[in-house]
Amino acid sequence: MKRLILMRHGKAERSHPGGDFERALADRGLSDAALMGRLLLDEGLVPDIGLVSTARRTRQTWEQVSLAFPKALTSALAGLYNAEAGRILFEAEAAGQEHDCVMVVGHNPGMHALTVGLLREGGAGSALIARAESRFPTSTVAAFTFDAAGRPAYDGLFYAADHGGGGGE
Repeated sequence: MKRLILMRHGKAERSHPGGDFERALADRGLSDAALMGRLLLDEGLVPDIGLVSTARRTRQTWEQVSLAFPKALTSALAGLYNAEAGRILFEAEAAGQEHDCVMVVGHNPGMHALTVGLLREGGAGSALIARAESRFPTSTVAAFTFDAAGRPAYDGLFYAADHGGGGGE
């Protein structure tokens, strides 16, 4: 894997009769996800494959964001539902054996923890780490490149609210 893109799902409805797993995206979540797809395309951050939690809100996020990269493959993984950082990275590295650019659409706190951990490991500046630590709202995207030794380097941190979207909690 040469590049990893991490995205927290879009803003979702507060509850669903079917439980947390079935929560759908709110209108703002749908529009923010599409916005972030266009932003990633503009930034040249185009995944070869999207690894997506099987929760309804993450699948809907990927459906919107992937409109910007129609050639990207999709792999829905039940193990990404509320996964911890280590599990997310494990799945990304496994997919990265066959794909140069892997995108993961998942949930907090795992996505947030992995982003902060990769920033620290890659020697990012303290201001950037502090910004990422302070908040990782819905539809946030973090991108990293990896050198031949597998060391991460910061490639971008994008908040929907900074680009005309709503963002969220």
